[in-house]
Amino acid sequence: MNKMSASDSSVSEHYTKPELEEQILAALKAAGKDPDDLTVDDLAAVDEFHIRGRKATEELAQWAKIRSEHSLLDVGCGLGGTSRYLATAFGCDVVGLDLTEEYCRIARMLSARTGLMAKTVFHQGSALALPFADQSFDIVWTEHVQMNIADKAGFYSEITRVLKPGGQLVFHDIFSGANEDLQYPVPWAADESVSHLIAVEDLRSVLSSLEYIHVQWEDKTSESTAFFRTVVEQVQDKGWAPIGLHILMGDDAKTKFSNMLSNLEMNRVRVVQAVMTRGK
Repeated sequence: MNKMSASDSSVSEHYTKPELEEQILAALKAAGKDPDDLTVDDLAAVDEFHIRGRKATEELAQWAKIRSEHSLLDVGCGLGGTSRYLATAFGCDVVGLDLTEEYCRIARMLSARTGLMAKTVFHQGSALALPFADQSFDIVWTEHVQMNIADKAGFYSEITRVLKPGGQLVFHDIFSGANEDLQYPVPWAADESVSHLIAVEDLRSVLSSLEYIHVQWEDKTSESTAFFRTVVEQVQDKGWAPIGLHILMGDDAKTKFSNMLSNLEMNRVRVVQAVMTRGK
């Protein structure tokens, strides 16, 4: 593994959580699941670390019209939940990449426990230096990754490099809103030092410069607000379920969810899902 930059190390440290694997397995048992006989659905509450969870993934997959013969790269794969879902639902081979070594290790463990080692493979690495040859993938998928990356042009240029001409960039991400005074901590950052939001309009400019063609683009801010409102209300009423994203976020998970609800309601952030095609 190459030595990380200071900024990469800070991002990785934000997501690294001691004893995460043990906590996930214990939570699965508490939820009545057999850790030695798991399905993709058993893991969805904890391994799909993005807004609206499986619903958002299903929407994007439908837009992208994924087929079994597609080669797919999941950039910022986290624990590999989306990778495993896509491999299961569509029969495609999925390569996941994440900056955080602990996430990659747990992703491999969970794929082994769900019988998906043959369909999913996970690499530790930087999204700014993807360890793949040019034009390797039919689809590059990324959810909630670019917020931690300052070099947007470098990020999307690397994706373009490994994407085949005519291939699809599929993304679900968070952008700055009209009011930029973000309330921290949030799920991707304890403070502004590792948070690098840009406006949606700036992203459009970056993608236009790389000659992407619009396929589908939807603002999901309203749905995302409803998602966080539901979670916050459920936690206030009943506390956390045995298994959920709070395991990944640590002791301040409730604060992170509450802050995200406030940030969305106050137009500090926006959420967009889209499918774009790389020009020929």
